[in-house]
Amino acid sequence: MADIRRVLVIYVGGTIGMKKKNGVYVPEQNYMVAEIRRNPTLHDESYAKKTSLDKNTLALPESNGIRVVYTIKEDKELKDSSNVNVQDWIDMATDIKTDYDNYIGFVIIHGTDTMAYTASSLSFMIENLHKPVIITGSQIPLAEQRSDGWSNLHGAIYIAGHYKIPEVGLFFNNKLFRGNRCSKKSSESFDAFISPNFPPLLTMAVEVDVRTDLFWEMGDGNEFIFNSHMNRNVAIFRVFPSITEKTLQSFLQAPMEGVVLQTYGVGNFPDNRPELREILQRARQRGVILLNCTQCPEGGLSDSYATGKVLTDAGVILGDDITPEAALSKLGYVLGKTSNREERLQKLEENLRGEITQRRIDRHD
Repeated sequence: MADIRRVLVIYVGGTIGMKKKNGVYVPEQNYMVAEIRRNPTLHDESYAKKTSLDKNTLALPESNGIRVVYTIKEDKELKDSSNVNVQDWIDMATDIKTDYDNYIGFVIIHGTDTMAYTASSLSFMIENLHKPVIITGSQIPLAEQRSDGWSNLHGAIYIAGHYKIPEVGLFFNNKLFRGNRCSKKSSESFDAFISPNFPPLLTMAVEVDVRTDLFWEMGDGNEFIFNSHMNRNVAIFRVFPSITEKTLQSFLQAPMEGVVLQTYGVGNFPDNRPELREILQRARQRGVILLNCTQCPEGGLSDSYATGKVLTDAGVILGDDITPEAALSKLGYVLGKTSNREERLQKLEENLRGEITQRRIDRHD
């Protein structure tokens, strides 16, 4: 008798379930389940008939004595991920909370454009997570030949049903990444995501390589909870050489409460522009929280240069090697969770969900 493992698949939209209409791709309602049923690697029809599974519940073929049975919950309004917003994250977390005790793992089918933002945000919103929440999708729709959606979907469901990974992860092209460590790197390659400063939690090849030593444990709390109060008055500002006082000042005006500064290299900012520094200091005095992250795809921050120390002297928090997506998500989460300034600053410096390596780069020339 196989060990039955139940997984909930939440389908919110994205390329994987799109079809062409009037020359452009749009999400197709009531299409995903029927399409998956025709793929024997994703659904064992004989088992479904024998056990009278309902129309939205499917089963992977039995593997190593384990049978993963998964139910697909399709959102009433499927979205291109460019249209995903904070309320959608709250809805996803609510779905997981509602059925948390009924399933061993969860998969979210999502578009790729904002997938890293969703993975980062859910990792902060969700507390006391002791089951896998895996986000996946595709670069090519299932309706097209050569779709990468089949392998991504199979891998995500397989992992959710076979491994106890207590994290929000992003699975793509045979790799499971920590969700808040990812950025989308390509709009064309199947290898669409990068985790620049942290290795994959799991890699699927001939063997499945699981890095249990890397798993982030959420703590001892047993009750699944999530924080729905994500502060929306946060944004990312990318520093650039021709920046003017007026541009920076306008960006930092109310209602802005938190800003991720994407700076050069290891966190550098012009130190020969005192007028810009004064704008940052005035923003801080008004209560705006400033978090520094690098524009570089890889590496972290240091204040060993004068052009970096100018920001720490101005009260800007070093974000270590955090990604821009995770930095924005963390800022929204922390500012939504507490109104106490000191507590906000403390939490932004902490490693809350494994999003930073917590090390400083020291340079000795």
